[in-house]
Amino acid sequence: MANYDISVAHLYGNLMNTYGDYGNIIALTYYAKQIGVTVDYHLVSLNDHFDPETYNFVLFGGGQDYEETIVAHDLKTKAEQIKTYIENDGPLLAVCGGFQLLGHYMIMADGTKVDGIGVMDHYTTNMHDDKITILNGKRLTGNIVIKNNDTGETYHGFENHQGRTFLGKSERALGTVISGNGNNGLDKTEGVIYRNVYGSYFHGPIFTRNGNLAKRVLATALSKKYPNVNWSEKLSQIDTETF
Repeated sequence: MANYDISVAHLYGNLMNTYGDYGNIIALTYYAKQIGVTVDYHLVSLNDHFDPETYNFVLFGGGQDYEETIVAHDLKTKAEQIKTYIENDGPLLAVCGGFQLLGHYMIMADGTKVDGIGVMDHYTTNMHDDKITILNGKRLTGNIVIKNNDTGETYHGFENHQGRTFLGKSERALGTVISGNGNNGLDKTEGVIYRNVYGSYFHGPIFTRNGNLAKRVLATALSKKYPNVNWSEKLSQIDTETF
């Protein structure tokens, strides 16, 4: 079997990994190994440079309010590079706080507004504005099932978030909520898709329970780096049932 490799960046993985989001990289590595692909892991954290040309996949996990505030400040120094990566169709998975910080802003539990980097068109609120007064500040927690409207795939996960995210005009949901709350508990959306970015509130993490999505992201990363390889055939060899 021929050997291939992809380079993975874990944004602030030492600060934004409260719910084990690193497990997404473990799952991706497990699936990649089955088809002779090596995953080269890189932690990109505070004061580190992010080179949009270096990485084939990026993970941006979730964290607590304190860590997210620290990350938000440093993230601004990487904003242009991350935007370039996204607009060049680089595959990226953003979970919870990472998902929120790629948007315009987020409101913390104490009402503090933290600016995101605005490379995507959503925002996250925690205030009792006209949209969410009926929720009375309830935390959105529990098992969740969604259906991807593009592929028909069903994804299972666990959500635990206070923020309510509302998508922008250039974005579409990762899926429609079948059971659970989703982005805000109102509009039946969960997560986001923009170009090759997938955002979600699924902890647990999402790739371990949803190998179909992991394979989709892996295929994107490999096809961009090795466009002359028939990845559909190789990916059909991956066993996603035994992780």
